[in-house]
Amino acid sequence: MQLHELMPTVPTTFAEAAELFDDSAAVEPDFMIGTWHGAEVPTGHPIDGLLGASGWWGKQFVDAETVHPLLFRTRDGKALWAMNPALAFSGVGVSKVLPQVKNHTYVKPIAATRLLSQTRSAKARLRTTRYRGVDSATMIYDQLPINDVFHRLSDDAVIGAMDLKGSDKPYFFVLRRDDSLSLV
Repeated sequence: MQLHELMPTVPTTFAEAAELFDDSAAVEPDFMIGTWHGAEVPTGHPIDGLLGASGWWGKQFVDAETVHPLLFRTRDGKALWAMNPALAFSGVGVSKVLPQVKNHTYVKPIAATRLLSQTRSAKARLRTTRYRGVDSATMIYDQLPINDVFHRLSDDAVIGAMDLKGSDKPYFFVLRRDDSLSLV
């Protein structure tokens, strides 16, 4: 997915992305139900590029208690599988210490470890929380100190702010509703 398809002007700094997020409307948790294709918003955050390098495809919200935060395409590209985020985000700390790890692709290694990292159980839930002074739908990871807060860009697109414990600024991404692939 290309960012310019969702936004007339793609933010390139933290200030621009934060302004877009703050100016966008809050959403109710029910708005998020469905499967969403994602893309990173490059703002200079320490983990910029990591999801792209991993081959991350998006997220799925089945209901308020059943959320799959990390979806990847199967090798044949015809379906999606869910990764356990507790395994995936172990690389986040490495990317802060060794930023060059983001300059490589990890699509094949992640696909090769699918049997070890795939999960069939939900690894997050959906609630309303207050973030930056606004109540909006928030994906709360079960095993990690991370919350993804969503604001509406359009009827089928949102901007997300990933609030990571220990990070002074959120990491931004966008999601577009896309039910074209099913979860295996």
